[in-house]
Amino acid sequence: MSKHFEHFHPARTSSAIATKTASTSQPTIKEALTTLPSASERGKKITRSVACFISKDLRPYSVVENAGFRYLLKTLEPWHNLPTRRHFTETVVPALYNETKAQVMESMSKASRVAITCDSWMSTAKESYVTITAHYISNDWQLVSHVLQTRALYESHGLLGRICRVSTFFHHSTIANHQLQSNQKHIGLPTHKLKTDVATRWNSAHDMMERYLEQQPAIHAALLSPQVTKDDAEHYTLNKTELENAAHAVKALRPMKDVTTLMSEEKNPTVCLISPLYAQLLQDMSDTTGDSPVIREIKNAIKTDLLKRYNSEEEKKLLYTASALDPRFKGLPFLTADERLKIYRSAVTEAAALEETEADEMPAGAMNSGIQEEAMLCVEDNMHRKDNVPSCQSAAKRKASSSLLVTLLGHTFTDNEAAVQNKTSYSRAEEEVYNYCRAPSLPLTEDPLNWWHGHEFTFPLLSKLSKRYLRIPGTSVSAERVFSTAGDVVTAKRSTLKPEHVDHLVFLHKNLEIPKC
Repeated sequence: MSKHFEHFHPARTSSAIATKTASTSQPTIKEALTTLPSASERGKKITRSVACFISKDLRPYSVVENAGFRYLLKTLEPWHNLPTRRHFTETVVPALYNETKAQVMESMSKASRVAITCDSWMSTAKESYVTITAHYISNDWQLVSHVLQTRALYESHGLLGRICRVSTFFHHSTIANHQLQSNQKHIGLPTHKLKTDVATRWNSAHDMMERYLEQQPAIHAALLSPQVTKDDAEHYTLNKTELENAAHAVKALRPMKDVTTLMSEEKNPTVCLISPLYAQLLQDMSDTTGDSPVIREIKNAIKTDLLKRYNSEEEKKLLYTASALDPRFKGLPFLTADERLKIYRSAVTEAAALEETEADEMPAGAMNSGIQEEAMLCVEDNMHRKDNVPSCQSAAKRKASSSLLVTLLGHTFTDNEAAVQNKTSYSRAEEEVYNYCRAPSLPLTEDPLNWWHGHEFTFPLLSKLSKRYLRIPGTSVSAERVFSTAGDVVTAKRSTLKPEHVDHLVFLHKNLEIPKC
C-alpha cells in the first residue's frame, strides 16, 4: 500500500507525512540520531557555556540569534540545538546568577568585616542606576571585591575650554581629523585621538592637555592645511602664551595624576594611602621659587580644595589608624609625636575590645578547654585499649605521676605560662603594639597584606584590627569601573533591557569565575 501511494498519489503521501510530523512532539529517528538532547550533560554544559560567554563578555542576548554565532556553534557541535534568546533571558542566565550569588554569599560569610561602597550612574537610555559593591580581606589575606546589586533609580573655563573646543573640532570634522592623522604619521607621532572628556576631575584635565601638547605639531599643521577654513584655523589655534600655560598646567597637575593612578588599584589596600599622600600633596602644592603665575594659581586652587577635606576627628582617626596598621607607614611621619601616641593608644583599646567581643560570642563551655581535652583523652584511650580496664583510670594514674613533675619543676616552667594566660586583653594588645612599632618598617614596594599574612600569629590581636581597617577602599573606583562595564551592557541597541537583566549581567560579569584558557 505504501508503494502504491508513493507511485500513484505522491502529493497525498507528502501531505499525510507532514500532518503527522506536525501533530506529534516525538522526534523522528533521524532527529533522534542527529540531535543532542538538551537535557543531556553535554547539552547542559554547552548551554551554560554560552550563558557564561554572554555574561563575562557582555554580549547581548540576541547573539544566540546571530547567523555567524549559530554557524560557529554548529561547526563545533553539529548535534546541539541552541536554545532561544528568551530561554537564556528567563532561565539560563538567572540560574547562573543564582549559582554565582550562592558562591559570593558563602565567600562573604567567612569574612569578619565587610566594607560597602555605592555610587550612581546613568545609561545611554538616560536611566539612572545605583551599584553596590562589597570589599573584605579573606582568610589568606587577599583583598576581595564583589558587586552585590545594580538597581534602577526612578527619580569649561578659560584655557581648558579652549583646548576642549579644539579637540571637539577635530572629532566633528572628518576632513580636519584626516589631515591631523596624516600629519601625525608624517611627523612620527602616535595617531591618538584627542581627548574631549574634560569632566570635573583634575586628571581628566591633565590628560587632555598633555595629549594636546604631544600632538600640537600635527594639530598646527592640520589647521594650516587648505582643507581647513581660515576662520577655523584662527579660532582653534593656540598662541605661544597659551601653549606655555598649558605646559605649566600639565606640570602642576602631574602629582594629582600620579596619586589618582595609585589610588585606583583594586588588589591592594588604598585607605592606608590617603593620609601620607594627602600630606605629600599639600607639600607639593606649596608655592616654590620660580613658579609661573599659572602654576601658582593651579597649586593654590588644589591646595584650597584639599584643605576642605578630611577635617572631622572621626575621618582623621580612621585614616591615621589605617596608615598606622600598614607596616609601610607605621612611623606616621606626617603627625606630631602626641598625635602618633594618641593613635596607637586608640589602636590598643580597639584591638583589646575586638578580642573581648569574640570571647563573649563563644559558645558555652568553649573556654573550659582543659576539661574537654581530658575528656577527649579518655575517648581516644577507650578506642585503642583491648582490656576491660576503664581508660580514665590509666589517665588518672598518668595525671598522678605527672603531678610529681609539677611539684618539682612547676615553679620554673609553668609560672611564665600562667602569667601569659592571666594577662588581660588590653595588656596583650599593648605588648603587641610595642613590638609592632619596634619591628622594621616594610619597604614601600612590598605588599602589606602579605606582611600581615606572615605575622598573623605574631600579632594575633593587631592582625584582626588590620583586617577591619585595610579592607576599606579609599576611593569609589571599584564602583565607577562598574559604570564603564554597565555602559557596555546598556548600549543604544540594548537600551530596552529590564533593570533586573542589567543587574544579572553586571553581577555575573564581575563575580562569575570561569577557568582560564
